[in-house]
Amino acid sequence: MQNKKELKIAVMLGDGIGLEVTPVCVELLQKIVQGMDSVSLAFEELPSGAACYRDTGESLPAHTLERARKSDAILLGAMGLPDVRYPDGTEIVPQIEIREILGLFAGVRPIRPLPGLPVPLASPRTAEIDFVLIREQTEGLFAERGKTLFERPERATDVLRITREGSERLFRFSFDLACERKAAGFPGKVTLIDKANVLGTMAFFREIFDEVAEDYPGIVTERCYVDAMAMNMVKRPWDYDVMVSENMFGDILSDLAAALVGGLGVAPSADIGADNAVFQPCHGTAPDIMGTGKANPTAMILSGAMMLEWLGNRHRLPELSTAGRQLHQAVDRAFADGALLPFEFGGQCGTQAIADRVAQELDALRS
Repeated sequence: MQNKKELKIAVMLGDGIGLEVTPVCVELLQKIVQGMDSVSLAFEELPSGAACYRDTGESLPAHTLERARKSDAILLGAMGLPDVRYPDGTEIVPQIEIREILGLFAGVRPIRPLPGLPVPLASPRTAEIDFVLIREQTEGLFAERGKTLFERPERATDVLRITREGSERLFRFSFDLACERKAAGFPGKVTLIDKANVLGTMAFFREIFDEVAEDYPGIVTERCYVDAMAMNMVKRPWDYDVMVSENMFGDILSDLAAALVGGLGVAPSADIGADNAVFQPCHGTAPDIMGTGKANPTAMILSGAMMLEWLGNRHRLPELSTAGRQLHQAVDRAFADGALLPFEFGGQCGTQAIADRVAQELDALRS
């Protein structure tokens, strides 16, 4: 028998409900890789977040960052607490620091409704929604975060920065994803979201997009101003495949996109760079329900499934890729009959009930 490949997973539990949804996700991941011939996963919990800052003065200790950098993937719970802030009044957001330090330029937000869960749009086409929003995460309006030029009391200035290098790698990532999706039966279309009619930075962004698009003649392209896209995502979200945007625009639209399929509790995400990747739910720490058992772990579980697929593709381990798809299927099956209804949907199903049902469906799929 071949030697197993051990992959190291850095786990940052985070704050608030991150402490509740992350462990159940890890349990499911451990369950799904048991007995695999080719690979095993070694999980290491690392301190970080607002509570870590409150207790130690550091939100992202050097040891945590170094271990995370050397890991094969990072699984991250939500971070931040409303009453714990940096001296300048800003929130504790080590998840953003990690993106910047590790160069996790592509924020990947897959949007797809889960069968059995109610969604806000009353349309017979809602089930057709299946797109991926790619958000640039290392520049844009977030580029000079923490470097605001204050000229009190008259003004404050932030900088929006777009570079050719950052834009090219973002667009190639988006087009490559569209090619993969096209091979799987999706339209093979990339939509650029910008504000090129007003801002020179966005005109430059579009110029680079047009140049990269020439290298992908098999992919359809379109361009849309961000304000028009906010409307289109509500009116006809089923028309989109891969969408790509600047940092701030993507930050806003990703929450709108999550609302289309029921909210942040079912919205997974990945932050991907050349050498590292973080997988985390889109939701926050929800301190109002922490410790009550009401937190919905679905977004965390689906983020774990994304991690398995990414690791499988990266390391050429088909067992892991298949396991990721099976975990996605198990989540679909868990909700399909409509009986498993999380609290934010008006139901009474909390963290453990959802995790247990997903585990049961996973067993059924793998039996």
